[in-house]
Parts: sequence; structure tokens; C-alpha cells
Amino acid sequence: MSGAIRFEVLASEPEGKARAGRLETPHGAVDTPAFMAVGTQATVKTLGPADLSAVGSQIILANAYHLSLRPGAERISRFGGLHEFMRWSGPLLTDSGGYQLFSLAPLAKVTDEGIAFQSHLDGTRMNLTPERAVEIQEALGPDIAMVLDEPLGFPHTRDEAAEALRRTTAWAMRSKRAHRREDQALFGIVQGGAFADLRKESAGQLVELDLDGYAVGGLSLGEGKRETDALLDAATDDLPVDKPRYVMGMGTPGDLLRGVGRGADMFDCVMPTRHARRGNLFMWAGRISIKNAENAENQSPIDEGCGCPTCRQGFSRAYLRHLFQAEEMLGYRLMTMHNLFFYHDLLGRAREAIRSGGFASFARELLAGPLGADPGGPPGGRGGRERGSSE
Repeated sequence: MSGAIRFEVLASEPEGKARAGRLETPHGAVDTPAFMAVGTQATVKTLGPADLSAVGSQIILANAYHLSLRPGAERISRFGGLHEFMRWSGPLLTDSGGYQLFSLAPLAKVTDEGIAFQSHLDGTRMNLTPERAVEIQEALGPDIAMVLDEPLGFPHTRDEAAEALRRTTAWAMRSKRAHRREDQALFGIVQGGAFADLRKESAGQLVELDLDGYAVGGLSLGEGKRETDALLDAATDDLPVDKPRYVMGMGTPGDLLRGVGRGADMFDCVMPTRHARRGNLFMWAGRISIKNAENAENQSPIDEGCGCPTCRQGFSRAYLRHLFQAEEMLGYRLMTMHNLFFYHDLLGRAREAIRSGGFASFARELLAGPLGADPGGPPGGRGGRERGSSE
């Protein structure tokens, strides 16, 4: 354990797992539960640091695998580290690259030693071992680094899940031995696939390593929501109450509420930013598509009661629809700011509900409405869910 971060639970539900806390890092504090915008390439697409601050972002996520390919972790280190390179002064977390075993499956091969990648950029061979993943993240200098893990897509066999669990635990042990930066926390990642008992086994093995925090990975990769909830319960039941819990790659507003209800503190997903660039906007009354013809004459903002910069400045739905159809960058930026503000606002209200002892009723009411029914796909589409710690 590095001692680089400090986490405190400030309030919890009397008859549930939901909790509100505060995570202290070398680059500032994060009120939890918190959502991390995905900035794979050292940028949250279309937004600058001032935009992120304006919508309430406390901590953002970047991807060590992608940055090691371009522009290179050592180059970023020469520029003073990732914070200085991207001009973001707040907390940062980097994903190690394990998810790319899933997202770039045709270009990756896993062995006990690590993951052998063929670069999606130029075909260059890259061996990502647990030690190399740590080395890259120590060069990048985020506040929180993730161990290398092996996620599995659904469906899979119990033998496959047990093998990935074994490998993930071994990699976590090697990552801890390799980790040297005292100003950087190291988080483990619970695996175990579709099997609740394996999830509990994975959590127990990682807790024995006494890491700074724990993530739950390998969810939202094709399983149903009820299965996700059961697997998350199985994992979080055995994680320490005094350390942060991070659920990777979730998801819809409903996913976040269910995750908070199961004791999760941190989330990330590409959904709010990617959907904004597709013209899909989140609201308390559900999602809308700015592409719909009914918005062509609509002079109202996205949401009359929204406090995001886009709505406060009075940009109309008609104008945003025009920008989207014209493929103007301003449209993507304004809609991304709105969606991220909504996600941060949702978890901000969840924090308040936990502090007041009313989270259960708060979540129940929202999950019974449009936010709970949202399947994650484009409005009117076939549904499905988007996992992602890279875009």
C-alpha cells in the first residue's frame, strides 16, 4: 500500500450499501460516488480542462496502453507527466490496458507472461506485462494506476473464468512488486467472469495484497443487468469498507444508481461523451435525439431546468440540431458538456440523498421512471450497452 491517497466514508445508508465519501489524492479531493469522464488520448473528446471544470468533473481517466503507443509514456514524462502534458490540474486515473484485450481482441494474445499486442496504429509488436504496465503508468504519473488484468466477454465457461482469475491475481502480485512511486496509488481489479463464487474468490485474493483501492472489472461486456447486479454484489460484499471501490465501464444512469446502491464509489464510461457526439442527450425525463425533426423549430434549451453551461447560455435545440447536421465541432462540444454535467449532477444528487438517509427512495423513484428503463442504446434503436474505458 502506497499511502498516496486517503479515503473516508462520510455517510452511508442505514439499511443498505450506498455510501458517500471523500477521496484525497495528490492533485485534490474527489467527493464520492463520482463519475470519471473518459479521456483515452489525454483528452476528453471536444473538451478542454476549463470545460471539464465547468461541468463538474473532479477526476478523469486516461488510457496507459494508448498513450504508450502515441505519443509515448517516456515522452509525456519528459514534459512533466500527464497532468502537465494535458494541462489538467485535478486527479487522474489511468487504465492499464487490460480492457484492450477485449476491445482489440484480434490484435492481442494473452499468456501468463502478459498480453502481446499488435499495434492498431502501425502493426508494431508490443508486449504488455504487469511490470511494463506499471512502468508506463509511473512514467505518466496519474494519481491512481491500475494493475493489468484479464477481462472476459460474455458468454464464457467456468474454466475460462477461473483461468482469467488466476492470471489476474498473479498479475496483481507482480504489479505490486513492481510499483515504486509513493505518490501514486495502485488499484487491483476483481475478475471472475459470470460466476459469483469466483468473484468472491478474486476479491478475497486481492484484499490479501492490501492495495490502495479495488475495482470490479469485466462487467457490462454482454451480460444482462440482473446478472451484473448479482456479480457486483458478490464482489463488493468482500471488499474493505475503508477503501475506494471502482466499477469499470458502467454505464447508463440506471447502471450508476444500481452501482451506488451496491456500495460503489467510482465509475467511468464512454456513454455520455460518445452519445453526445451521436446527438443523444440525457435528461431527467429520459433521453432525446437532437436529430429528430421536432427539434428544428424548438427554441428551448435541451432541458429548461438544467444548470449546464450549454443550457444556461440558452443554446436552443434548433441551433444544436443545425450544428449536428452541419457536423460543426461546437455542436459536439456543447452537447458533450450537457451530458457530462447530467452525469455529475446525478451522482451529486445521489451523494446528497445518501447524506440525508434517503438514497433508497431516491434511487427507487428514478429507476421506476425513464432513467431506469434506458437500455443504453440510441433512442428507438435495438438497445444494448456500451462498456468503455477508451474512445
